[in-house]
Amino acid sequence: MKKRFFTFLFMLVALFSTVLHAETTVIVAQGADAKTLDPAASNDVPSHRVTLQIYDNLVAREGTKLVPGLAESWTQVDLLTLDLKIRKGVKFHNGDPLTVNDVVFSLIKVKNDPSMMSFFVDVDKVEAIDDETVRITTKKPFGPLVGYLAHYGAGILSEKAVTEAGKSYGQHPVGTGPFKFESWASGDRIVLKANPDYYQGKPAIDTLIFRTIPEGTNRTIALETKEVDIAVDIEAMDHDMVRNHPDLKLLQKPALTMNYVGFNTTKPPFDKKEVRQAIAYAIDLQSMVDAIYLGAATPASSPVAPAVFGHNKDLKVRKQDIAKAKELLAQAGYPNGFKAKIWTNNNNVRKDTAVILQDQLKQIGIDVEIELLEWGAYLDRLANREHDMFLLGWTPSPDGDSAMYAVFHSKNHGSAGNRMWYTNARVDECLDKGRESTVPEEREAAYKEAQAIIMDEVPLIPLVWPDNNAGIQKNIKGFELDLENQHKLYPVSKE
Repeated sequence: MKKRFFTFLFMLVALFSTVLHAETTVIVAQGADAKTLDPAASNDVPSHRVTLQIYDNLVAREGTKLVPGLAESWTQVDLLTLDLKIRKGVKFHNGDPLTVNDVVFSLIKVKNDPSMMSFFVDVDKVEAIDDETVRITTKKPFGPLVGYLAHYGAGILSEKAVTEAGKSYGQHPVGTGPFKFESWASGDRIVLKANPDYYQGKPAIDTLIFRTIPEGTNRTIALETKEVDIAVDIEAMDHDMVRNHPDLKLLQKPALTMNYVGFNTTKPPFDKKEVRQAIAYAIDLQSMVDAIYLGAATPASSPVAPAVFGHNKDLKVRKQDIAKAKELLAQAGYPNGFKAKIWTNNNNVRKDTAVILQDQLKQIGIDVEIELLEWGAYLDRLANREHDMFLLGWTPSPDGDSAMYAVFHSKNHGSAGNRMWYTNARVDECLDKGRESTVPEEREAAYKEAQAIIMDEVPLIPLVWPDNNAGIQKNIKGFELDLENQHKLYPVSKE
């Protein structure tokens, strides 16, 4: 009898232990698949939402504050020299220890990768000066450098893993971050597992899955049916449903993103400023905010959002003026308008924006055909300069250099960010000055001047500054919206 009692007690304890240690899985839905899991190989939000879980940076960002990451500390030795003390005892997912050589390798790689080189173009040398210190030497004073070390494209890689994988590394990532890569079913899901050896402690989530659900309404349905735990970029029409659902919560706040329509400024008729200005005057931004975002956005007066350092608050939202638009088209030699294509990917907000633009541009005789492209092909073809007009967004860090240098400097044509292939010598000078100066007032003045020129020349039209949002199950704890719309999931737990 006694033996049977202890057997029963043992089984009960075992069952209780199993319940306590049941694996926790969190599923996150986003609208596009990652392009690559090599953080430096593509500077797009869907990719970095995944890679930031796999990799750590030398410097981390908490809101707008920079804090230690894999670098325990850093010292600005002089205007051109930055020393970083590398954290000891950190392991890569393959079990190898993090070394200064891995850091040097990673920074040289990110400096040379086309998608990221605009952020690190002024870096001259990266070297290990002892077994725990890495020195970065710049060609000229470089104010935003420490901030860029927190850019998710600058995640620290294992030199051995990258070298062994070669061209396939983007499908076999190895980092030091809280989650390890498990599998990738292209176009469907990426599966990550908790890193038990993470230097900050094992995550509360055992399995983290990123699902690709392009249609916004389908992401909301997946949230409602508990198929996913977190859905990012909830469409405006679904906000109230999520907000009022007893098991769901809608998180929403202003962000740093600019959504825009861009032009191929090297291709007629978009090589003429008057044509681009005419299109800008033909657009009613407030109607776009009302119809597409249902108020969850602000009409943009500049490519730099108000929360970003260097924002030019003196610029005003351009009001729709059809007569002015027609006058400018006639000046440019197109009194009867013309035909053009506008590209977008499979994103409902962008598709709806394209439809509104198509309708509004008819008023000035421009016949726009909408062409829908798959995300990877979309970015590649923009980089190849095949487009007329296109819809995209840019999400910077809270610094004017991040908001403008990659997008508008002539050094960055193509995949580096300047997909308009825009060139203006004075804008280049302003952006160089903003980057090189260490005096905040000088930097701010340079960015304000650049914005004024850009809003006159219109290589792109800033449409809106949208709010960031996500829908979550109420049993998800510790999830916070990131200013850059790339959310850290290490603090998240599931009740």
